[in-house]
Amino acid sequence: MTAPADLSVELGPLRLPNPVLVASGTFGALMDKVLDVHRLGGVVEKTVTMDVRKGNPHPRVWETPGGMLNSIGLDGPGLEGWIKKRYGQVKDYRCRLLLSVSGRTVEEFAELVRRLDELPRVDAFELNISCPNVSHGLDFGVDPRRTEEVVRLCKAATRRPVFAKLSPNVTDIVAIARAAVEGGADGISAVNTLRGMAIDWKKRAPCIGAVTGGLSGPAIKPVALRMVWEICSALPRTPVMAIGGVSTADDALEFMVAGASAVQVGTANFVNPETATRILDELPGKLAQAGVSRIRDLVGTCTVKAGAKAAGAED
Repeated sequence: MTAPADLSVELGPLRLPNPVLVASGTFGALMDKVLDVHRLGGVVEKTVTMDVRKGNPHPRVWETPGGMLNSIGLDGPGLEGWIKKRYGQVKDYRCRLLLSVSGRTVEEFAELVRRLDELPRVDAFELNISCPNVSHGLDFGVDPRRTEEVVRLCKAATRRPVFAKLSPNVTDIVAIARAAVEGGADGISAVNTLRGMAIDWKKRAPCIGAVTGGLSGPAIKPVALRMVWEICSALPRTPVMAIGGVSTADDALEFMVAGASAVQVGTANFVNPETATRILDELPGKLAQAGVSRIRDLVGTCTVKAGAKAAGAED
């Protein structure tokens, strides 16, 4: 009898039963009524902010060829509201629970982590230093010095693992990833959305209320794949969670072969809320076809021509 596929993975100190998570902002309160959330490797909660946020003006979402623009603007109930309204809904999930946080200042990031760290049943933090849809969203994620600073202060505020979520809206993502690691990050989430725009030429006006939004979905997958490969090639000992157009088991495995240890399903959840568990169902068959019994044995196995290496890779 063939042994079942081993889908377990490790993200630094964080061990997951499988490499499939759902991304922050794409998994709402009703999703666990449709999706068997307990089967997942983990859930990354919608970003928690210190204060209540109303978000950006409507329209906030616009479908594009191969993807979606969103400009939600981190709307939410704030820290106290999240603890009162949402924490009770997620604390009993039998999968890893990662809390995404976003602060207006470095100190606010650290305070959010410190306050949330007091809650039981939190497995890790994801620092959203890369949201393109709020005024301060990219202040930290485009500057290596500020990236290092926010990660360092957040690490000092918790004993739990900390992952920095990086922006693709930069010239050199390896420099930002390296700064996060130097600040003490246990791993990297890559990548957030690409800043984009849609225009209704008949109305001579933008389609998004805030003018621009973050592009996600299959359209950004080649960019995300390249950036994940660059980070993993330059920092091979740093665990990476890949985000960007993951909608099939093949997508997930492409990112893992590029070096990612896990993937987050985002935009595909809006197309089919059961996408993540469908990927889980498909993975054992894909591994069997490849003659691989442990999915972690595929991580970082992408081969390139002799002499080729990612920009910024260490010799």
